[in-house]
Amino acid sequence: MTIQDQQAYQQKWLEIGTIVAAQGLRGEVRVYPSSDFPERFLEPGTRWLQHPQTENIQEIELLAGRYLPGKNLYVITLETIEYRDQAEALKGCKLLVPDQDRPKLSDNEYHVADLINLEVLNQKTGENIGIVVDIFYAGNDLLKVQLHKQPESQENQEIRENDLSKISRKSKRRKFKKNNIQPRTILIPFVKEIVPVVDLAHGRIEIMPPDGLLSN
Repeated sequence: MTIQDQQAYQQKWLEIGTIVAAQGLRGEVRVYPSSDFPERFLEPGTRWLQHPQTENIQEIELLAGRYLPGKNLYVITLETIEYRDQAEALKGCKLLVPDQDRPKLSDNEYHVADLINLEVLNQKTGENIGIVVDIFYAGNDLLKVQLHKQPESQENQEIRENDLSKISRKSKRRKFKKNNIQPRTILIPFVKEIVPVVDLAHGRIEIMPPDGLLSN
């Protein structure tokens, strides 16, 4: 490992986006942002790529960028990436900047990376209902929260409701296979009235959900 590689691994990083696809034939790539600072993708300068399989971190120059209206995507041009096959090889790579390279925020502004994995507490009941897994932008910011209480799969309900002794071995094996049900999530508007407390020090937010928000 070179000295530069050692420094890259010792450095703390801030993820600002993920390359999701190639754009056109000239090596441009599409980036899904995890930062709400457009300059991360529009201003030329040094960025870093983290490869999804190896997790190796590579320095690279961002030459230019533009926003795709309505898609919440940026198209960027990277130095030495000149052909579509090179761009396609970068799919899944994370776009990074050093952790200390954080723009100053105003009161009640937060970095996206700091909100991910925060626990979500319901102020009305004191219940820990879930964890923030993503953030979307649709007029207001929306927190995507994966709920701790997940609906039971239909297969597991059948197993519980039936006498297993009456089910064939083949049926048992089929019913006990891991199901592919997606975890239940909800979207919570990230506004002061609904999310009055953001406690980064203790890794949580507190919400005051309006009627119906948690039952959807």
